[in-house]
Amino acid sequence: MTDISANPTAGWNFDNSYARLPEIFYSSLPPVPVREPQTVILNDRLAAELGLNPDWLHSEEAASVFGGNTLPEGSRPLAQAYAGHQFGGFNRLGDGRAVLLGEQLTPSGHRIDIQLKGSGRTPFSRGGDGRAALGPMLREYIISEAMYALGIPTTRSLAVTATGEPIRREKELPGAVLTRTAASHLRVGTFQYAAQWGGPDAVRTLADYAIERHYPEIGTDEAVEDGERYASFLQSVVERQAALIAQWMQVGFIHGVMNTDNMTISGESIDYGPCAFLDAYDPSTVFSSIDTGGRYAYGNQPPIALWNLTRLAETLIPLLDEDSERAVEIAQDILGRFERLYLDAWFDGMRAKLGLFGREEEDEKLIADLLDLVKAFRADYTNTFVALTFDRGEIVPGQRTLAGSESQVRVGAPPTRTAAIPGADALIASGEYRVWRERWQQRLERQTQSREESVEMMRRHNPAVIPRNHRVEEALAAASNADDYGPLHRLLAALADPYAHSAEQAQYAQLPPDAGEGYRTFCGT
Repeated sequence: MTDISANPTAGWNFDNSYARLPEIFYSSLPPVPVREPQTVILNDRLAAELGLNPDWLHSEEAASVFGGNTLPEGSRPLAQAYAGHQFGGFNRLGDGRAVLLGEQLTPSGHRIDIQLKGSGRTPFSRGGDGRAALGPMLREYIISEAMYALGIPTTRSLAVTATGEPIRREKELPGAVLTRTAASHLRVGTFQYAAQWGGPDAVRTLADYAIERHYPEIGTDEAVEDGERYASFLQSVVERQAALIAQWMQVGFIHGVMNTDNMTISGESIDYGPCAFLDAYDPSTVFSSIDTGGRYAYGNQPPIALWNLTRLAETLIPLLDEDSERAVEIAQDILGRFERLYLDAWFDGMRAKLGLFGREEEDEKLIADLLDLVKAFRADYTNTFVALTFDRGEIVPGQRTLAGSESQVRVGAPPTRTAAIPGADALIASGEYRVWRERWQQRLERQTQSREESVEMMRRHNPAVIPRNHRVEEALAAASNADDYGPLHRLLAALADPYAHSAEQAQYAQLPPDAGEGYRTFCGT
């Protein structure tokens, strides 16, 4: 029996707006208790933002809540229903191993979902055990918090709690529950579920809820025609997703499983199962072991995002106009804006990575030519831009540095960055790069902004560190196999301020011994 007497002084302040929707959208049930809940990592900063009591957070009672044995006061646990195109095939899905406890109303006035992932079987489990392994839950903690530090909209991780129970996959693994937070867990797949099994009325109810929760500026004023309101809703989701995918691409992030159930209506990144970050730059890169056809390769992410948004638009057709042909035209017009929205966001981000202010006609070619070089030399994506930030160009006696002084040191290089940049030196030593660099320098010279301003912008947009795949695996192996959380905490500390460019981060910029060849990720069920 699940205890429902969690201490009210914990700081929980639940509302349950999703639970007030029609029951077609969810199934009410508590999480399944575990044998011996023990919280192995806590996000104190996030907890403070949520308004939770820090003293309570590290108590046995908190571990009981995060493990699913105790329900916080005011919670109304439920498993959400949704559908999704998984690698192009449509399936009825739902929270098969997750329970939404409710929505925390934070001191700053935000409404944040609190979800337990790995919390046991639900009506949507489809034969699964509803549990999760410790390694994949720690992986989501690492990646989601790294994405947050990078400035990318994302679900976040509040806690990982060991269950004291083994789970069976290919072998026996330690079990765990992740406490995940999100602006909401509304997905494109939620709308697909509503359209398929509830019809236009269910889609309308869900769209009104999503507008109120995520796009209140659209409003529900009766003076605004229904079709116009839902068209504005679709446009808003398209805009947020275009911006999000541009940010993924700018840091070399590969989601790995961009099914429609993994695209949020809020514009947050969600589900970090088989994700990874680029080492050597190649748009065809795939890490996920199940993506055998490369559907979700790095370079395919923008068109897949549009494909997913088209599925959302299909569910909204009955709401856009009474005339179905006119409704399709409205949807097509909105979807047709995605490419330009994405490219504008991506090019602006890439300009920032190169210290370029404003827009010039030749910028797009300058950026494309650089990426062609990075690919040709199989240079490391992240470290190439770090090298550019501290301009590892040719040293010329008396050359004026970006800092504005006459010197023989490399442009902009701080004292802690005198060593070579891993994975970028071969590119930067090449004649092709020297030609490109001259064009880049000429573009910088045409700006009215100072070189110091350019360097500062580059520092803010080119992370010194990302969650390197081998470092993530190292931390997970130590925690899962040896109960050693030292590597995990050190990695998280390095990732907490990725734009610091500190000496302490240098070891986390190193490439794997085998340059990541053959690296594969798994969904982490």
